[in-house]
Amino acid sequence: MKALVLEDVYKLVLTDVPDPTTDKDGVIVKVQANGVCRSDWHVWAGELASGSNVLGHELTGIIEEVGSEVKNFKKGDRVIVPITGSEGSCPHCLKGNVHLCESPDIPGFTYSGGFGEYVPVPHADRNLVHLPEEVGFTEGAALGCRVMTSYHGIVDIAKVRPGETVVVYGCGGIGLSAIHIANSLGAHVIGVDINDANLALAKEMGAIHTINSKNVNPIEAVQDLTGGGANVSVDALGIAQTCVNAIHSLRKGGRHLQIGVTSKAESGFISIPIDEMLMKGIHMYTTLGLPVHRFDTLLASVARGDLQPGRMVSGEISLADVNRVFEDMKNFSNTGTYVITNFS
Repeated sequence: MKALVLEDVYKLVLTDVPDPTTDKDGVIVKVQANGVCRSDWHVWAGELASGSNVLGHELTGIIEEVGSEVKNFKKGDRVIVPITGSEGSCPHCLKGNVHLCESPDIPGFTYSGGFGEYVPVPHADRNLVHLPEEVGFTEGAALGCRVMTSYHGIVDIAKVRPGETVVVYGCGGIGLSAIHIANSLGAHVIGVDINDANLALAKEMGAIHTINSKNVNPIEAVQDLTGGGANVSVDALGIAQTCVNAIHSLRKGGRHLQIGVTSKAESGFISIPIDEMLMKGIHMYTTLGLPVHRFDTLLASVARGDLQPGRMVSGEISLADVNRVFEDMKNFSNTGTYVITNFS
């Protein structure tokens, strides 16, 4: 099969690799669409480790081959592969928190991912979700980790309510997803970015105000727009400046949601204004993925048209185009998201 193989930092090579095989409890999925995510970029840039040299964790496809022990899926089924796969026996899995599994099954990280024509999904009965006919493959891939992680964070963790003000720092894929989801809940959303094209897309996805932080002080602008600060802030980028600015943008009793993973410059650590957070009663939350059992609710929202992740897709690309997209990510010049649909 054709696959885009990571051979070194900043080096992806399109080549032929052996077709995958599967265990009795697994399936082979023929990939129809796979989103290009900033988490993949972190691996490409040498900032995040992966156990697979074929990346890609935002995939939809059609089941090509089924292991003898698989009960809930058959050849020809349309599926989405969550990044929150699990093996099922650890304490977190037994409590239903499969997204926190001690031994997770993650395409593109623990096994070969969607930057190839076929993907071997282990423990298929717990690690696959049926894709409704109303949801296209590209739109399903656009859910990726960005929408589902934002959904879990905005809906389940930060518990955004109608009428609240939400400020989102970073209007890339995760930020646009957070904006779209918060808007669907009836919140008033502000998008902050340095890219005017991203800010225009943020308005399309539901932001009522946008701020270019290259031109104005975003903290002061948010304070002015909200009359004292937002109820919820989201750092969707993961650099020190956006995280701290987001926290400073909150009113008393506000909630900060950290979705963005740090870059190499932060190496996993950001100094935050603890004293201010204490004095203002600010709560800080983080979010990772979405438990598989919550996908039914998310997909139902997409099938009804309440959420429209396809609107964030700037283009459908081939495997050979991924290096270019990553180069643009390095320069923060991307707008929207890209989905691989050509695997030749």
